[in-house]
Amino acid sequence: MMPLRRLLLKGSTAASLLPLLGGGVLLPTRVLAAEWNRNAFTARQTGDAQKAYGAAQVTESREITINTPEIAENGAKVEIEVTTTLAGARSIAVFADKNPYPLCATMDFFPPAQPFVKLQAKLAESTRIRALVRSSDGKNYIAFRDVKVTLGGCGG
Repeated sequence: MMPLRRLLLKGSTAASLLPLLGGGVLLPTRVLAAEWNRNAFTARQTGDAQKAYGAAQVTESREITINTPEIAENGAKVEIEVTTTLAGARSIAVFADKNPYPLCATMDFFPPAQPFVKLQAKLAESTRIRALVRSSDGKNYIAFRDVKVTLGGCGG
């Protein structure tokens, strides 16, 4: 009796979804995710990644704060926090110079969101972290912070 009930349930579910499939309702027509900047994320040098990101011209700013440990005991999980007080900040990108692919992450903000990012990145070795902030007028600002990655967490 139970196998017959299961067969009936499967058949009725399939029969109810068939008109939707035939009408194209269940077929994906467009992707709803954000576009991926392949050239920026696959660049092997930091300068190339910045150019592909659209930030060839940058201005150093003290209004960008990068909080990260000075010495990271585990390079597989380094916490990076970026905040800015720049007016009209629209996006934040985080780069790690000595990583095989330097661009770690990009985040876009829309008003009234606070331009604040906290992420965990995998660092290949001791490196310079760059936080790039793009403002609403299209200007790019950057800040730097060096992170020393130790093996085994002994600080040397």
